[in-house]
Amino acid sequence: MRYLPLVLANLGRHKRRTFLTTASVALALFLFASLRTVVTTIAAGAQFGSARRLVATNATGIVFPLPLAYAGRLRALPGVQAVSWANWFGGRYGDGKRFFATFAVDPASYLDMYPEIVLPADQRDAFLRERSAAIVGRRLLDVFGWHLGQDVTLQGTIFSGDWTFTIRGVYTPSDPVINDDMLIFRHDYLDERMNRAGFAGWYILRIDDPNNAAGIAKLVDDQFRNSSAPTKTGTEQAFNASFATMWGNVSLLMNTIGMAVVFAILLVTANAMMMSARERTGEVAVLKTIGFSDWRLFGLVMLEAGLITLTGAVLGLGGAKLLYRATNFNAAGFLPGFDVDGTTLAVGGAIALLLMLASGLVPAVRAARLPVVQALRHVE
Repeated sequence: MRYLPLVLANLGRHKRRTFLTTASVALALFLFASLRTVVTTIAAGAQFGSARRLVATNATGIVFPLPLAYAGRLRALPGVQAVSWANWFGGRYGDGKRFFATFAVDPASYLDMYPEIVLPADQRDAFLRERSAAIVGRRLLDVFGWHLGQDVTLQGTIFSGDWTFTIRGVYTPSDPVINDDMLIFRHDYLDERMNRAGFAGWYILRIDDPNNAAGIAKLVDDQFRNSSAPTKTGTEQAFNASFATMWGNVSLLMNTIGMAVVFAILLVTANAMMMSARERTGEVAVLKTIGFSDWRLFGLVMLEAGLITLTGAVLGLGGAKLLYRATNFNAAGFLPGFDVDGTTLAVGGAIALLLMLASGLVPAVRAARLPVVQALRHVE
């Protein structure tokens, strides 16, 4: 560490260049961490799902409903412990610029089915008592300034008209993969307002043994195979994964962009290190003359590259981690649980190490191998 002041003095010789090079590394790693976190968040969402929950949708497509009459027949199947149902509503609030998910659910069975949706007991009771009641995620209260007991009006997109709900509960998800900015209201209120026979968007089944999931799913589909609304049943994890596939091969896209950014910054950093080494050729000659060995000079140059990349890595990776956690970012509900994980930080650190080696190795070797006589010609 006794040579650290010398290294810092060299880096401070061209403060603007050092700052811009460090900022470039920081920006590259910040973008890498952000893009990779998109991939890991989508992957985590696709993996979410209890092994004891199945989801049954219309075999034609999720946009086609299923009769509510199926509920009793599903409960009667062997291995099925509980049944609930839900329907996508698609409401819009205010100017509609801030999207959030809205669902109509069977209140009691749905909350029992998803203990991950944590709701105070008194608020749960109020939700179950009042037909036009709704529960919302805590994030929506912060976004719109809502409060318990407030009436909010949504403009229906799928189900037309103005829909007014009273906020009777604020839930907090125990799993970050679950959105904390949904509005959930009662399915019987939807049916009442639409004056329609009972229909559900999809059914959720809790089964007794995850090992029987495939067999129970087949029983469900066989029971309704020849009906006017056949079903397609699978695990909740497979259901969630089907939504992840709608993003396409986003993993390849994000990783490709991230590595392209890192490669571009590598060229910038390497160029800055080469310029710095060329400018100090005479200085290298003097250091060799007073006894600095080739290995010591090699180490000094590599230490300069290491300080630049390490500082950039701390700023870029640390900044991404702190920023997304502090802002509770979730891309307006599209990426719930968005957080830079430890694996991403480790990969980013490895990239910073490679940047240090790739940008510092050539000028370090050049400085170590430079003949003293040739180098002294550059001394003014």
